[in-house]
Amino acid sequence: MSTSPPKPILSEDWTVVVLGFVIIVASIAGLTLPVPSFGWKSASDLVEKVLSLTNLLSIFLQLGVVLVIAALGAWLTGKSVRPFFIGLPIVYFLTIFALIIAGNGAVKAINLEAVIFSLLIGLLIGNFFTLPDWLKSALSTEVFVKIGLVLLGTTIIFSDILKAGSLGLIQALIVVVSVWYFAFWVSKKLGVDDELAIMISSAVSICGVSAAIATAGAIKGDSKKLSYVISLVLIVAIPMLIFQPYIAHWLGLSEEVTGAWLGGTIDTTGAVAAAGTLVGETALKISTIVKFSQNVLLGVAAFAISVYWTYTNNPLAKDQEAKPTASVIWERFPKFVLGFVAASVVFSFFIPSETIDSVKGSLKNLQGLWFALAFTSIGLETNFSDIFNAENRKPLYSFLTAQLFNILITLVVSYLLFR
Repeated sequence: MSTSPPKPILSEDWTVVVLGFVIIVASIAGLTLPVPSFGWKSASDLVEKVLSLTNLLSIFLQLGVVLVIAALGAWLTGKSVRPFFIGLPIVYFLTIFALIIAGNGAVKAINLEAVIFSLLIGLLIGNFFTLPDWLKSALSTEVFVKIGLVLLGTTIIFSDILKAGSLGLIQALIVVVSVWYFAFWVSKKLGVDDELAIMISSAVSICGVSAAIATAGAIKGDSKKLSYVISLVLIVAIPMLIFQPYIAHWLGLSEEVTGAWLGGTIDTTGAVAAAGTLVGETALKISTIVKFSQNVLLGVAAFAISVYWTYTNNPLAKDQEAKPTASVIWERFPKFVLGFVAASVVFSFFIPSETIDSVKGSLKNLQGLWFALAFTSIGLETNFSDIFNAENRKPLYSFLTAQLFNILITLVVSYLLFR
């Protein structure tokens, strides 16, 4: 007698909104997790701090929460729960290994983020070993990413944006709009398909990895294309981190201009902080403000992109006059964006600052963990040949051209606004 698979209770997008707010509500209610420590400078530090009994208990407690959330997500979406209890601990401990590497003092000094090591570890294992089906079943990359994005909304506090001043927002708007359209135009000229072109445009113009992920979710993009764009962002961020401060010094730019330039061009937040630190305290502050201002536009961009994608890729529009109805737009709209915006609104206007201060460390830790789990999963699912084959040369040229344009126009805008 055959048994039919369980019916989904919610769609994947609504599920991640529910899971994200389960974590948020639990944190506000006082059920915060102890944040494991991954910082170490020597072998003795590693043993005494990271591998201490107390810290290991925090790591295992965190694993228990991850398993419960993942199992709840599987149940809500009608998937089998069993693979998550078998395979997810392996993905989790690979991710913990990446966090330990990133916690080394020498690595932290150049601010290489844990997601870089998560991706690399996943790529090495996925390309040199054949993964069993039970492990592949636990690689819910999109669910992990979207939970992280909902939690990311708790860090976008509107009062902080107002305190940052108007110049950062003005620069962010100018740069995001101009670079996005230029990147999309270049991509189309080079023959890059619309889906990949939109991911590249968002990654270059807004906030790198998070923007690429949010855009892929908004258009329900292909995971292989997403992993390719993420790889480009992470690879290009490293030389930009190293060389841009020295170019700014050679040009004789002030710390204010340099900070604005770095914040508007370097795609990952960690790399922005590292580059700003190399220049000075003022540059660090301005670069963080500008990058934060660009991050704020993530939800707006994801909403606009999803509406655009629904209109231009309407399956009912065989003739050019047909337009998708409001119900079609709503059906195809990525609901996790609503979770991101709702989290931002709740934390901006309805949660006391004292409560925010008490939970932000735990939520930030969980946000980073879900992102890192997603990057490990992306690596495990990706073949090197998919990234470096000849078919990807046009997207590579498109990305590099757009990034060069981003560097030049942001330098001009930064000089005009912050000199």
